[in-house]
Amino acid sequence: MNAPLLDPAYRVLLVEDDPGDALLVEELLLDTGLEHSLAWQQTLATAVRHLSTNGADCVLLDLNLPDATGMSALGALQTVRPETAIIVLTGLDESRAGALAVANGAQDYLVKGQVSPDLLTRVIRYAVHRKQAERAAAELRENRLRAHENTRLERGLLPTPLLHGSPVTAATRYLPGRERALLGGDFLDVVRTPDGTVHAVIGDVSGHGPDEAALGVCLRITWRALTLGGHRGSDLLHLLEEVLIAERVPADNFATCTILELRPDQRELTVHLAGHHPPLLLSGGTARELPGSYGLALGIAPGLGDWQPTRHAVPADSGLLLYTDGLIEGHAGSTPDAQRLGTPGLIGLIDAAGGATGDRLLSYLVDRARTLNAGRHSDDMALLQIRWP
Repeated sequence: MNAPLLDPAYRVLLVEDDPGDALLVEELLLDTGLEHSLAWQQTLATAVRHLSTNGADCVLLDLNLPDATGMSALGALQTVRPETAIIVLTGLDESRAGALAVANGAQDYLVKGQVSPDLLTRVIRYAVHRKQAERAAAELRENRLRAHENTRLERGLLPTPLLHGSPVTAATRYLPGRERALLGGDFLDVVRTPDGTVHAVIGDVSGHGPDEAALGVCLRITWRALTLGGHRGSDLLHLLEEVLIAERVPADNFATCTILELRPDQRELTVHLAGHHPPLLLSGGTARELPGSYGLALGIAPGLGDWQPTRHAVPADSGLLLYTDGLIEGHAGSTPDAQRLGTPGLIGLIDAAGGATGDRLLSYLVDRARTLNAGRHSDDMALLQIRWP
């Protein structure tokens, strides 16, 4: 029988202590026409050493060896090379042992003296292909499980606003720049403290990748804990910087952020800027930037940050928009000479949104920014809108 031209060259390991049976197997393999190389070992110990060093596509295994019998020999070889197909060789009165071996993970069994070249050809091909399919299916299941776990973990790390009992409402939108990721280096959060003050943060860790995403989550959770613990303003930013320095990889990572405190009953807003954009005030369907005192980004010059508060009176029935660079760094058109969208362009999009608020406004801004950019920029995007009656 001639093997197809596409047949691979099979590496076959024969584990058989009887020289006569070994010679018969060798002759059968030659008669199959399969491209192959054959190695022969007479004990389990030497077979294990050969398999661990050289590997094999297929093992032809006699279950009765001088140093092992039955399923122990099969288990030993499976442990050494789980990816290798194993075909058990049995005597005429040992067919039950062959079936048991298949139940324990062997790909097939052959009865000595009842093997033809055609049968041996089919069995070797089937065993190798079946083992490859099993391994591929197992890896696929493992990858799917890992992806599912990662997705659940990343979703769990995204913030849930803590605004119970507050008239303030919040809407968020988060789009990581990395493909097939749920988290990037941007972070945002909003909480209400018992005195009724609403606190918010938005920030951007430099760089892109899983290390930056992990650092962003770390800073967000640290901000929430410190804020609920009573830390405010410059003191809070210094503590955030200490955590960033301790956790950052690589060592030159930095982060920009804006933190704010809003007292909706008094319509008073306090803003601290650490190298980040000021918030936009949304009122009457239009937007304007609230100026503030800029300070250094966290981690740029550790210990030297001087973050001064800026206070604003804000009108009733208004809102704030906080955002990261990814929203405005894209181009404002598809032509090669198109300028960056920038904050003025973002304000123009808000003015054109027809008074939309909440999720509707954020979806509109993201969709318009991505459409204008025509796929030329893929930074993380984080948006947080806060509204009060």
